[in-house]
Amino acid sequence: MQKIDKQLESVSDEALFPTKSAATPAARTEAVAAQARTSSWGAIARLMLVVLLGIGMLFWPYGARCGAGLAAYLGAVGVLVGGGIWSAVWTWRHRTSRAHMLSLLLILWGIVLGSIEILPRAGYARPTEQHPAMWSCG
Repeated sequence: MQKIDKQLESVSDEALFPTKSAATPAARTEAVAAQARTSSWGAIARLMLVVLLGIGMLFWPYGARCGAGLAAYLGAVGVLVGGGIWSAVWTWRHRTSRAHMLSLLLILWGIVLGSIEILPRAGYARPTEQHPAMWSCG
């Protein structure tokens, strides 16, 4: 440890912690051009698709008590969570804070919907008639 301390003492602070150099004018114009090419409409469009799926999950038309219906429902919940993450990444990149918060709420909504179905079957919640403790119908 003393040898490492001596080596660190012999090196200047500038060598250990270099200061950030100013970007070249070409790099700045390239960044401005890239920012002008991309807009936040793509991120908002992705978010709207996931919002529609999240609302549609309230009106799931098939039985989700057990078997293939349950697998399809949990698959759709997985798509909802994945879509929420997808839109959260894009809204973060495009610095749309309100849309990003909505994306995070959609992820939470998907986790809640999945938990309602999974926890009774895993033994962590009380089973009900709508959410029995069995995975298969047979």
